[in-house]
Amino acid sequence: MARKNAGFFGPTIEERMATGKAVRERVPRRSHAKWQRPPNRPDPIELLKKADRGRLPNLLPIRYGRMRQSPFAFYRGAAALMAADLAATPATGLRVQACGDCHVSNFGGFGSPERRLVFDITDFDETLPAPWEWDVKRLAASIVLAGRQRGARERHCADAARLAVGSYRKHMREYAMMRVLDADFASRTTSRWSITRAITASAPRK
Repeated sequence: MARKNAGFFGPTIEERMATGKAVRERVPRRSHAKWQRPPNRPDPIELLKKADRGRLPNLLPIRYGRMRQSPFAFYRGAAALMAADLAATPATGLRVQACGDCHVSNFGGFGSPERRLVFDITDFDETLPAPWEWDVKRLAASIVLAGRQRGARERHCADAARLAVGSYRKHMREYAMMRVLDADFASRTTSRWSITRAITASAPRK
């Protein structure tokens, strides 16, 4: 367990909890419920063109050809668009080293230095310091789109997204009580079930 009186090691658990509650008063959960298109929203096509800088020109037709296959495929290739939209949404001001492209297809298994199979994020091409809310919102939206692509009903897609977000909230509270290393190793095992259950819940029911 993390020390309750951390002293020079950083804020105590009680101090962190109090800070979180104070932030939630300023940015309540309900403030994240809706998104409205701002009047000065950048042109999505121009944003995609800017995001193409540095990419191999001869591969761009393949990239956009894949994005045209489905809404989920477009979503996967348009992280810059969502980042631009999220930049104008409420945020607590608590920043992390975000994945930047946190969707269900960017999770997978790989070997750890300890020769263990780890289930975690596998794509960090768009990683950046950003509000923690961005990754959570992108993941939840991707679950809905992936579910629709699989033919799931809207309520099942919504249930799956809520399941993933609820699991995130539950585990973050648990990690807050742990030491850093304990939280790191725990996240490698528990994150698998969060995403797997969400994907399973989004599958069509006969």
